[in-house]
Amino acid sequence: MEGLAVQLRNPLLLYPKLKRVIPTGVGSGEFCIVAGALPSFSHSLKPFRAFKITRTRSTIAAAATSPSQAQLLAEKEKEFDNLVSGDSIRQRFLRFFASRGHKVLPSSSLIPDDPTVLLTIAGMLQFKPIFLGKVPRQVPCATTSQRCIRTNDVENVGRTARHHTFFEMLGNFSFGDYFKKEAIVWAWELSTKEFGLPADRLWVSVYEDDDEAFELWSNEVGVPVERIKRLGEEDNFWTSGATGPCGPCSELYYDFHPERGYVDADLGDDSRFIEFYNLVFMQYNKKDDGSLEPLKQKNIDTGLGLERMARILQKVPNNYETDLIFPIIEKASKLANVSYVTADDQTKRNLKVCRLLGIKGDGMGDLEGAFLPIIAEKVVELSTHIDSDVRSRSHHIFEELKREELRFVQTLERGEKLLEEKLANALSSAEKNGTAPCLSGEDVFLLYDTFGFPVEITQEVAEERGVSLDINSFNTEMEKQRRQSQAAHNTVKLAMGNGANIAENVPDTEFIGYDNLYAKAIVQSLAVNGDPAAQVSEGSNVEIFLNKTPFYAESGGQIGDHGLIYIEEGENQPKAVVEITDVQKSLGNIFVHKGTVRKGVIEVGKEVEAAVDVKLRQRAKDHHTATHLLQAALKKVIGQETSQAGSLVSFERLRFDFNFHRPLLDSELGEIEGLINKWIEAGILLQTKVMPLADAKRAGAIAMFGEKYGEEVRVVEVPGVSMELCGGTHVSNTSEIRGFKIISEQGIASGIRRIEAVAGGAFIEYVSARDIYLKQLCSTLKVKPEEVMTRIENLLEELRAVRNENSGLRAKAAVFKASVIASKTLLVGKSEQYRVLVDCLDDADPESLKSAAEYLMETLPDPAAIVLGSCPGEGKVSLVAAFTPGIVDLGIQAGKFIGQIAKLCGGGGGGRPNFAQAGGRKPENLASALEKAQAELIATLSEK
Repeated sequence: MEGLAVQLRNPLLLYPKLKRVIPTGVGSGEFCIVAGALPSFSHSLKPFRAFKITRTRSTIAAAATSPSQAQLLAEKEKEFDNLVSGDSIRQRFLRFFASRGHKVLPSSSLIPDDPTVLLTIAGMLQFKPIFLGKVPRQVPCATTSQRCIRTNDVENVGRTARHHTFFEMLGNFSFGDYFKKEAIVWAWELSTKEFGLPADRLWVSVYEDDDEAFELWSNEVGVPVERIKRLGEEDNFWTSGATGPCGPCSELYYDFHPERGYVDADLGDDSRFIEFYNLVFMQYNKKDDGSLEPLKQKNIDTGLGLERMARILQKVPNNYETDLIFPIIEKASKLANVSYVTADDQTKRNLKVCRLLGIKGDGMGDLEGAFLPIIAEKVVELSTHIDSDVRSRSHHIFEELKREELRFVQTLERGEKLLEEKLANALSSAEKNGTAPCLSGEDVFLLYDTFGFPVEITQEVAEERGVSLDINSFNTEMEKQRRQSQAAHNTVKLAMGNGANIAENVPDTEFIGYDNLYAKAIVQSLAVNGDPAAQVSEGSNVEIFLNKTPFYAESGGQIGDHGLIYIEEGENQPKAVVEITDVQKSLGNIFVHKGTVRKGVIEVGKEVEAAVDVKLRQRAKDHHTATHLLQAALKKVIGQETSQAGSLVSFERLRFDFNFHRPLLDSELGEIEGLINKWIEAGILLQTKVMPLADAKRAGAIAMFGEKYGEEVRVVEVPGVSMELCGGTHVSNTSEIRGFKIISEQGIASGIRRIEAVAGGAFIEYVSARDIYLKQLCSTLKVKPEEVMTRIENLLEELRAVRNENSGLRAKAAVFKASVIASKTLLVGKSEQYRVLVDCLDDADPESLKSAAEYLMETLPDPAAIVLGSCPGEGKVSLVAAFTPGIVDLGIQAGKFIGQIAKLCGGGGGGRPNFAQAGGRKPENLASALEKAQAELIATLSEK
């Protein structure tokens, strides 16, 4: 039957009256829909006699008999797609809650500004300071679509219908606004009315003691009690840690098989249910003794899995086959030259995790290339409309992915060598002990965890060599890692910090330190070791809360000011003095001045004078403005795509971390320094203004890494050079900085570089110190400054010559000793045809030991096995094994043999089958190690 192909994902869902479906007999998976079964709008489809349906995945191709019919079906299908696409679900969720007074906020970074987690694992993470009461709420309630990554169940990725590392969590949050009733009613309305889920397919779980939630679901919403399950603390009570905010939760489940009835229904049955919406009722604070007290401000934290809802609405068997992920799988399928539709289960799993696919290079002919950047093109296409930065930075993303993939390939290659070594050891050990060769679970786990070797690959290679795997031991190692991962990555800790109970009763601090370094203020509160105090006397450490302050509190990478808080007694004689050495922010905008009482007594309610250390503030200003200049210079020299990844602004130096894939060249560092010093010399007047965040972004202002911004932001501009959102302190004119010098540039993580530099007063001190060192060096070497390098090179050449001469003498001495000990050679074997020589050459260095072994290999007849050891220095052991061809042909390899011996001396090593060196850290074990080496060689060769 000829016609025009139109894609219909599910015609029976789109047109529920299409019931008469019969096989065509043409082939597997093909069906015919008879025209008489068309729906009520069949008058517009009268030219249809029949059209063929070809079922693939969840896609059905319909062959129409005319273009107009095809166009109509395409329009209907497009209308349906728009309603249930992942993008539509996201927008409908956000609009639903926006219409109910929620502020739509953007997703926060996948790399959170939170030391308790490595990655953003939940939608609530960006609101954690609000839930803790550390910062005031900006809005009463909010809604977000948060990008998240979880790796705690990474072994299930690709194997189950719902596990994947990256996902989007849709959430609605209340910060002391609405609570349980509204959250439950809206969750039901969203699910059944907005998304149209059948009410009779929805089940609910509640905490076993949460009668209020049970009653709301049953009486207010109308869910039958047989579809409301009470679950225990492990499943339905959320805690942030040992102490802190906590509360019961309630979850919504979709039932794929309602025909199974209510009896013995298990919500944990993945083949029947999927949990898609979780409501956390944050209503208690867990105290140190484990008791619960009601929170003053009750909060709501919810999460709806976007991919899970897409799976339900799009009626596909797993999250991977939704339109949010499947286009990526299709791209991978094309590169691997396989069909997902016809693939077996194992190949489908491999496509879901992009491994074991047999893709060569980039999959497009370049064998030295990488395939992840090719797949990432599709990811960028899918992500652009929800995150414009992905498109604008796509080139940088592709380059970084390529580098990471090629580095991983190198890791795999190292893993292959290790696997070969482990298999050889297993075979050797089995032969020696008369047992079946087996690779330990620890070794299998090492290959999996460190080198990325899937267990299936290890098992396949091992079986080819006749080696089994200790899977039980491997599973034990996996379980250990799983527990550690869950403990470290799947909990967002909301523990209350020290002093929180004090700061709760203290108003915000007025900061006047941009324009003033001195102020009179009132002591609002005092704390010692986190406990409130009415007064604090001399010698005690103290935390002081003032009503206003000139002291800058640590933030934006800049450390807090130092200075004094004091009370005048008269005639400029202080009655009390507190030396301030740190200032931090607590609970939003409350400044905590930390210091030591050096004289007198400080009391609550007293007026004090607060004075910032002017010289140290100037140093901080110099370094902070220099940091802005450094970022601008980096973008000019190495590219606009580089961005800040962290910073520190202190009195002694500045530190700037940035994204880049390689070390900077000396010429690039010189160009960066030159640009910054040029801007300093130009004496550019800085401009600072406060404006709406949206206006600042439109003006091109750069946001500082890890900072949170309100609706109004402070913009610091060096006209013609840089413009950044920044709350730090800065110079008024770049000429105040006086000079800039890079101290070091190094890598601190994959793709992250770090520059440390000095500016202002620290720059002058650095240059002065280097000048003193140079003068001392010139005096010692008795040369002029410009002659220092030449003199040092000459001295190094002389030193090398002396060392070579000395080394040669040591080697000759070792060879002489070797000629003497050659007479100690033992003859072993059934015909005494094998020679074994094991001895200690006192303090010979590794090179001399090597020379001695090489001499013995040349002088002793083949077959001969030579093992020599020495103690070249305190806490050092050197070993060498030299086996002639006749020994190697017996399957005895020098590298593996000496590696085992070295372990007895607290070390290791290896090398070629005929020659290998090793080292250790326990000279006291050398004698026994050499005895074992001799015994093993004799035992092995005696059987030959």
